[in-house]
Amino acid sequence: MANFAKPSAPRFSVEVYQNEFLPQGGRDVHAIVTVTSTGGAAARAAADRGTAAVVIMVDCSGSMEYPPEKMRGAREATAAAVDTLRDGTSFAVIAGTHVAREVYPGQGGLAVADPVTRAQAKEALRGLGSGGGTAIGTWLRLADGLLRRSPAAIRHGILLTDGRNEHEEPAQLRATLDACAGRFTCDARGVGTDWEVKEVTGIASALLGSADIVADPAHLAEDFTRMMENVMGKEVADVALRLWTPVGAEVQYVKQVAPTVQDLTARRTGAGPRAGDYPTGAWGDESREYHVCVRVPSADVGQEMLAARASLVLPAAAGEPPTVLAQGLVRAVWTDDLAASTAISPQVAHYTGQAELAQAIQQGLEARKLGDVDGATAKLGRAVQLASVSGNADTAKLLAKVVDVVDAAAGTVRLKAKVADADEMTLETRSTQTVRVKKT
Repeated sequence: MANFAKPSAPRFSVEVYQNEFLPQGGRDVHAIVTVTSTGGAAARAAADRGTAAVVIMVDCSGSMEYPPEKMRGAREATAAAVDTLRDGTSFAVIAGTHVAREVYPGQGGLAVADPVTRAQAKEALRGLGSGGGTAIGTWLRLADGLLRRSPAAIRHGILLTDGRNEHEEPAQLRATLDACAGRFTCDARGVGTDWEVKEVTGIASALLGSADIVADPAHLAEDFTRMMENVMGKEVADVALRLWTPVGAEVQYVKQVAPTVQDLTARRTGAGPRAGDYPTGAWGDESREYHVCVRVPSADVGQEMLAARASLVLPAAAGEPPTVLAQGLVRAVWTDDLAASTAISPQVAHYTGQAELAQAIQQGLEARKLGDVDGATAKLGRAVQLASVSGNADTAKLLAKVVDVVDAAAGTVRLKAKVADADEMTLETRSTQTVRVKKT
């Protein structure tokens, strides 16, 4: 493990957990790369210097008026988020329907948070009403345009919707997400139960943010406040996980596995000979874990090699090299010791199970929707088993609202005859949330 941060910069550390031993001819090396960032005081100072810009996108389509608590909750939540902004933060509010409209400050710009602008923004929110359709891509494009005018290092969006993206082709939304990726991060929330989980989670995934359900509009203000507090705690943006591999070695996949499962494999961008960058977004005081799989050339017993070097890097400023924040090494050693080569790192085993848990939930719920009782029972039973083994109590509780658990350890379950929409959607939305390896 190495740390290269300057004293005034956020401090990153990298730890690598793996079983480096392979049998003769073995080729696949698995490792969990734990990245930790510290520097909360610096984060607050950075926010106070105005290095953050936030755009809040509020669904104002016609469905938000049914029931009226949704629109009222959205106004109150947005006001709470505005109150949470630190002085000096640039911000704007967008009303989203089948078009996007600037609510505050208007005229294509961003306001700078202070007591006066917060009061003005909250007054403007009083005029938010509902009517029209839903075209989320237009909201994101307007947010992108506003954020690109800001020099802020941290650029973030918060998006709230209550319905499906019915006034825009899926390909249009996909193209917008592709264009916005890397320019700003975005948290997405669905309120009520009439929205599409895959749309909301897809937005958050593409823009490296969080996704969640707020089934009861009365809880929106609490959720928006928590989201904004998290944004205000970010200190450094555009951090990449860089993997360098030697000649003959090749990265098979890179997945964030904590605090949520997020496959980053297809997001690789070249970073020089035999190196590639995987985006991780913005960081505050936090720790995340990544599962890296590297395929190396086969070798004889007694040989060893560096399979990969994992580094945290900041993009290069004009005329300067990128900043290496921390790095760790992934090794491969060939042995004829069967016990050594067949042992599985506890961290690798745990997060492999967590990734399988997320997949089992998603596949089980899809089978349930299609009426495949046997398939849904098998997949959700496996999910119950994995949640039990890994100690993922939160997911176990959500599963228990969808299935009757007969034997958690064996994965024996029965599908419930009736399941509330909110319970099913909560399970699907939060299926990728993971728990850390238990400390021994």
